[in-house]
Amino acid sequence: MILFLLLIGAYMLGTVLTASIISKFFYKKNIQVEGSGNPGARNAGRVLGKKAFVATFIGDALKGAVAVLVARWLGFVAPVELLALFVVMLGHNYPLWLRFRGGMGVSTFIGGMLAFNPLLFAVFVGLFVVVYPFLKSFTVAGLSAVVCMPIIVLIFSYGMPTFLMACLVAGLLLFAHREDIKEKLHSRR
Repeated sequence: MILFLLLIGAYMLGTVLTASIISKFFYKKNIQVEGSGNPGARNAGRVLGKKAFVATFIGDALKGAVAVLVARWLGFVAPVELLALFVVMLGHNYPLWLRFRGGMGVSTFIGGMLAFNPLLFAVFVGLFVVVYPFLKSFTVAGLSAVVCMPIIVLIFSYGMPTFLMACLVAGLLLFAHREDIKEKLHSRR
């Protein structure tokens, strides 16, 4: 029962879109019809400026961190912590109240992984930094690091259940960016 409540709470938390709140209350705009229409940090930065980007990034990252830390506080092990991260990202990407049109989950992923294991997250960031100069694309370098994240989890000796949950989290992030991936692959031809 506690696991069920954790996952329902994680999804509900995920549906609280920071960019939508900031754009509505501080800028009197609807971020879902401005710019790309995506209620995430990148679009908030493009449409509303750097302060909105930073505030949205922090707000969305906190959602991921809170989901992971609450799972830990409730005594759940690593696979369930990543399951909570997956569900909060699911809520962020596909909020029921907005006809399943939410953000892309990057900030939420970053906050959750940082809370999950800061050292593992540092390796993830290091991989991004190493790959970026070769790929010269922030998106492709980031998604390349995401693909490697489950392998990093195995290197940190978390075991197969945690690896599988890491695959699920990475898969959700890649699925949310499928159009970006297609575009990047098409532009390289």
